[in-house]
Amino acid sequence: MINVKSLIQLKAFARQDGALLSLLWISSFAATALAPASSLGNLLAIATPFFVGWRLTLFRNEALDGAISFRRGYGYVVYTFFYASLIFALAQALYFMYLDNGAFAGMLTEAAATLTPFYKQSGLSQQEIDETMSMMLSMKPLHWALMFMFQNILIGFCLGVPIALLCRRKPSQPVQNI
Repeated sequence: MINVKSLIQLKAFARQDGALLSLLWISSFAATALAPASSLGNLLAIATPFFVGWRLTLFRNEALDGAISFRRGYGYVVYTFFYASLIFALAQALYFMYLDNGAFAGMLTEAAATLTPFYKQSGLSQQEIDETMSMMLSMKPLHWALMFMFQNILIGFCLGVPIALLCRRKPSQPVQNI
């Protein structure tokens, strides 16, 4: 049976931590957009599972007296990624619509040009590569943001398993007198 109070509490903490996670992602995206050659954006993105694990541990210790099941931990991680993805998608859509001016498309084209030999080695023809790039470059800003949003939610489902496993704790047993 679902404990409604526990679910409300979990979602409230996940919303707050999702907002914080979205700030981490926005910082990572901004660092990548402003300085593509820098590794700061990648480092911030790689920090995601550690950040979420840290926030889950705080939730476990402060709100749940140090005990959390795998299922509740997994739910917390999935909700946190979901809320962060919504906020991040909004920020990305605004960026792509008003600030990008084709910079992302330029980075994408440059990356595709660099990877073309590997694509060809994998069996793709130049025509297939060109068609794919043309399709990707014709996407609207909202489509880009939604694509990244769904990708981030999927990553949350995947990363939720190891994070919840590492952060779960059973309640401590009371000491019995003999």
